[in-house]
Amino acid sequence: MRAGNFAGALSLLASGIAHGSVEALYLAAVCHRFLRAFDDARSCLDRVLAAEPEHGHALQELGHLCRDRGETDAALHAYAEACRVNPSLEASLRGQLAILEARDERAAASAVAAQLERLQALPRPLVAVTDLLARGRVLKAETLCRRFLRERPRHVEGMRLLAEIGVRLGALEESEFLLESAATFEPGNLPARIDYVRVLGRRQKFARAREEAGRLLAEHPDNVQLRSLHAVECLKAGAYEDALAGFSAVLEQLPADPVTHTSRGHALKTCGAYDEAVGAYRAALASRERHGEAWYSLANLKTYRFDEGEVAAMARVLETPGLGAADRVYLSFALGKAFEDRKAYARSFRHYAEGNRVKKAAGRYDAEVMTRELAAQRECCDRALFETREGSGCGAPDPIFIVGMPRAGSTLLEQILSSHSQIDGTQELPNILALSQQLRRREVAGATPGYPGVLRVLDDASLEALGERFLQETQIHRQGAPRFIDKMPNNFRHIGLIHLILPQARIIDARREPMACCFSNFKQLFAEGQEFSYDLGDTGRYYREYVELMDHWDAVLPGKVLRVQHEDLLDDLEGQVRRMLDFLGLAFEPACLRYWETERAVRTPSSEQVRQPIFRSAQEQWHNYAPWLQPLRDALGERLAPGA
Repeated sequence: MRAGNFAGALSLLASGIAHGSVEALYLAAVCHRFLRAFDDARSCLDRVLAAEPEHGHALQELGHLCRDRGETDAALHAYAEACRVNPSLEASLRGQLAILEARDERAAASAVAAQLERLQALPRPLVAVTDLLARGRVLKAETLCRRFLRERPRHVEGMRLLAEIGVRLGALEESEFLLESAATFEPGNLPARIDYVRVLGRRQKFARAREEAGRLLAEHPDNVQLRSLHAVECLKAGAYEDALAGFSAVLEQLPADPVTHTSRGHALKTCGAYDEAVGAYRAALASRERHGEAWYSLANLKTYRFDEGEVAAMARVLETPGLGAADRVYLSFALGKAFEDRKAYARSFRHYAEGNRVKKAAGRYDAEVMTRELAAQRECCDRALFETREGSGCGAPDPIFIVGMPRAGSTLLEQILSSHSQIDGTQELPNILALSQQLRRREVAGATPGYPGVLRVLDDASLEALGERFLQETQIHRQGAPRFIDKMPNNFRHIGLIHLILPQARIIDARREPMACCFSNFKQLFAEGQEFSYDLGDTGRYYREYVELMDHWDAVLPGKVLRVQHEDLLDDLEGQVRRMLDFLGLAFEPACLRYWETERAVRTPSSEQVRQPIFRSAQEQWHNYAPWLQPLRDALGERLAPGA
């Protein structure tokens, strides 16, 4: 290719192309373009982007191809998508700049030129780090970034990149420290300070994040991006009136901004203002019909029903050339819901399956890694460990953990229990997950035993301090009741850690029938995490291993966990409520039976459903899709899916 012998290169690539190699197809597309075989080039790129929708270099090549064919609008879109996926692609910035200057679009050209200038000013090692991150090679990016910072320890862009790596690896505490330092070194560096606000939010330090965002806005009152950031942080902090006022102020300056209309819809939905949320999402679509998140947000209200015109519009948008991977995922899930409501289950499943396929292709979930992590919990957290640590940890009885699979009814349990005068409902708190990530790197006695192995060597004082820290960090979510709920479902992986640091905490396992639960996960597009859910086989395997680990906790910590079967709750609400309150040591209160009357913000996908009395419509929903669920049955196995 470097010698200009593109025909020769194509012959060498033939075997890789025949086997569907993504890199062979990408290189073949480049060759075909130089040979001006544009249709062949596009065919190769379509195959690459079908397999890896976020392949930045392929998106850039699509931009080059569209440019060479004279399709400048499509070229601009492809170049912009390439830069979104991989900000290190200088050729994509140059491509945009050339088109914009030729059109005399000065404002847009100026913005792209500024991006190009920033990229060119970045030290080459950091450009390489940016590229590695975009391609998912996080550990290699970390090594290179740390090497650079050893030589230039106060380089703010280097610190920002290492902080981003930390966020991806779950090292949020270290990321916060890096960004706080970067903002101190260069108070005028807006990107560093914006990143600092965002990492504070990820650490659930909502009051500080809102304060920092407010400080930025006070310094730059005309900056619409900072006004939007402040509104978002108000929303996270539960200051809904301030959030809505902020979004309205942004819309006064940018009345057609679909992202702000959608964010406003999220705030209204969280407050329970259903009709107003629908109006906000529709306003986003009136501004930009291709804004996939707004279509999906309507579907995610669960009780919303699309009309025929909306279904036709979504189908039309989905066929738009150059539609981004994220919008394609949103629209596929929304159409899956639309056809499900119409009982057109074959068409519904095709859309759910396509959305999951694209979503999985953009992620890097490894079922084998998860299997090893759960096996390590069973190996390290045995009965001997808990017997030797009896009496350690923080003795506060405040936390109630609701764990299990997502979509197993945990939001309903939280809504019921938070209707009790002695219990505050909060949300899915990330603190335990973040703590487990920090413990992976914790050094004890000159060694780093990793997690969960480190639990064997932490002393009593450390365990007590960790429990007290959890209570301190989660205080912001409480409203004054003596008990509070953390309903992060993934905490089932860390019950050993929870017991060691908070031995008096109560744990409830929200359990739902396997096929119903797993299929509900498959057709739910999660905001983040839960990457096992984008493949039927992965989902079944994850459920099976969840059950195995819960069996282990029952064996080594008998009586620690109360299991509440969702189907039993539907059959006998009062009996199960009394059972839970007895387990928690609390008196029965009738308000728990009228949980839908409790006014509180609910941020999970079940927000609208738990504002209604008990209903059973979802109980057997999976049967409608039974012809396509064999991979799920196989992964669950005979014990969990009899007849598989």
